[in-house]
This record gives sequence, structure tokens and C-alpha cells, in this order.
Amino acid sequence: MDNWWNIFYFVVIAIVSIFTGEIVTFIMLGFILLTLNNINSTLKKIYKQNNEKNNKEEIQS
Repeated sequence: MDNWWNIFYFVVIAIVSIFTGEIVTFIMLGFILLTLNNINSTLKKIYKQNNEKNNKEEIQS
């Protein structure tokens, strides 16, 4: 599902960049979008692992 949202965002940014003539902006915004998406998914994984660890510690106590 995340892949479809990424494709949608890239298409919207591409259309806007074609009309404005800012191809470099399209490339830079694409890199920023990918980076933020990777950071978000990494933070979700860390949160999930931390949450599971805390739940196990509470059960053992």
C-alpha cells in the first residue's frame, strides 16, 4: 500500500514540475520524500521493538 502512495506523490510532483519547468526540484523533492519515508519506517520499527520489549518486561515483573 505504501508503494501506491509513493507513486501517487511522484506523479503529482512530476506534473507540477513539468508545468513549472523545475525538473531539478522534482528530483530533489523525490529524494526528500524517499528519505523521510525511510526515516518514518525505521522509527516505526524501533517503536514496535521497544514496545514489545517493555510489554515482555511488564509481564515478567
